[in-house]
Amino acid sequence: MTSDCPQKLHVCERKTRVRHRSRFGCRNCKLRKLKCDEVKPQCRKCRLYGVLCNFISNVPDLHPVAACADTKPLVVRGRGLQCRPSRPLSKAVWTSDASGSYYYFLNAKCQDFITRYLGRSLITPDDPNMAQVNRKLLELAFACPFLMHASLAVALTYDRYLNGLDSSFGGRRTAEECYHWSQATILLNKRLAKPIEEEDKDPIWGTAAALVILTFSSPASDPRTPQQAWPLSSSASPCSDLDLDWLRMTKGKMALWHMLDPLRPGSIFCVMADTFATMRSPSPRSGIDGIPDAMAAICNLDHSSTPETNPYFEAAHAVSAILDIPDNKVTLGHTQLFTRSIHGHFEDLLRRRDAIALLLLYLWYRKVGRCIWWIELRARVECPSIELFLRRYYGRNGDVLAFLPGGCVCGELELAGYLNA
Repeated sequence: MTSDCPQKLHVCERKTRVRHRSRFGCRNCKLRKLKCDEVKPQCRKCRLYGVLCNFISNVPDLHPVAACADTKPLVVRGRGLQCRPSRPLSKAVWTSDASGSYYYFLNAKCQDFITRYLGRSLITPDDPNMAQVNRKLLELAFACPFLMHASLAVALTYDRYLNGLDSSFGGRRTAEECYHWSQATILLNKRLAKPIEEEDKDPIWGTAAALVILTFSSPASDPRTPQQAWPLSSSASPCSDLDLDWLRMTKGKMALWHMLDPLRPGSIFCVMADTFATMRSPSPRSGIDGIPDAMAAICNLDHSSTPETNPYFEAAHAVSAILDIPDNKVTLGHTQLFTRSIHGHFEDLLRRRDAIALLLLYLWYRKVGRCIWWIELRARVECPSIELFLRRYYGRNGDVLAFLPGGCVCGELELAGYLNA
């Protein structure tokens, strides 16, 4: 009797032993009925088994690592990363933010965009200072997911622009663009809800700039014809916020200036000091010096005009300031002179599709759309729409029509080297 007790006790213990399972383990371990150690991005069981760990949904179950990469998967974490890939990265790349609380997987297509555009400036491709900033932003992107998503979205948009050069509208936004754009916005908003550390300032400014580019280059209505684009598309809602959504984003970015101070010592944007100086240069206080006579006349400007007495004053000066600059010399700073003029009464006139305000925007598009690719994407859409709108609703106004293609003023400006068809 006594000899049976140990055996019965052993059986009892075996029956009552509780097996603890991993609650947040990867699907591979669950399929194999193993306890996952939940180490991210690659748990020990998956690493030993030779499969790509799939704790996130876009990785297939039991997918061999060898099928995804020619080399060992690369895991990138934390700040201070010196990432300067000179060849295409491994096809299996995991990366995370500095805290390790957010992980994401860079598939082969994303890595192709990273390596293809490394060393280039996607904002103004011929600007060496912007190319330098772009390289440093890429390094920061591996530790800042919101910047990585924003960079990928801009790269995808630029690729769409290149593929649509033969198209008058440049193609529609892709699902990948929208995904990375959305993720960048969500993650940046979460980051802005927390105290801003010194090392966060450059990534946040870079992401804000990217979001402005994405908003500007992608009209909200995603039109396919001029009739579907603003201002023709919004006749029922003359003050719609979606019409000038890019303007709201631009103002939001500049609201971060004092918080982030992109020109502070040590900022990667210090090399853009001249661009920022041009962008923030004040407009004249009075007069019409530099404004073509025909433009001054249609805007009702004279030598006594000031920003307070004429709503077109700043915009007319901003457009005139860039008309005689060669296209290959136009910088990002030059383009922002006009966008900074859109405020107060002039902004209200533009939202209400006033003929003169639309004409100034049209002339700005005609110039900078040939110089900056992401402005060209919107100019392709809105320039023909503005022209049709002005011809349809202001067709009897010979002064307005004179600035449109075929008009006498337009021809004079082209001959003077101001505008090229």
